[in-house]
Amino acid sequence: MNIFLIILLVIAGVVALLLIIAAFSKKGYAIQRSIVIDKPVDEVYNYLRHIRNQDHFSKWVMTDPQMKKTFTGADGTVGFIYAWDGNKKAGKGEQEIKKLTTNKEIQLEVRFERPFKAVATTPFILESEAGNSNQTIVKWGMKSAMPWPMNAAMLFMNIENMLAKDLEISLGNLKRIIEQG
Repeated sequence: MNIFLIILLVIAGVVALLLIIAAFSKKGYAIQRSIVIDKPVDEVYNYLRHIRNQDHFSKWVMTDPQMKKTFTGADGTVGFIYAWDGNKKAGKGEQEIKKLTTNKEIQLEVRFERPFKAVATTPFILESEAGNSNQTIVKWGMKSAMPWPMNAAMLFMNIENMLAKDLEISLGNLKRIIEQG
């Protein structure tokens, strides 16, 4: 019986320690990556504002070619919603166009349901390359928060590096598609 009690106390101590560490750990993340595309800003903007085009460049969408998708509203306009329900890697959720600033910014809100509930903002920022109106700098970011004690997961997973790598792959795909256009 003493061994059983010791095991329970050790497990309770580890759980308590993790909860305490989570209380003092960061609660969210914010990352951004960029790429230069050899096309004018209006051409890049008009491609990106149509969220269904992510089917062609987003690494996340490509994780499950068989995922179920539903669309609400007019693509390329504020309020358009792209919802998906896919395999374990793709998960389930939706993204909505929250704000469009012509040739400058596309603000998306992503609401995840599976594998865990979360909300993230994923803006695209576009700028003409200085001195070259035929080049566009595209910045794509992601920002989210994780409530306590879920933020303890950030201690074991490097979410920022993982997402940054996926953003870089997706931006590379985007560059190839638009430049070949």
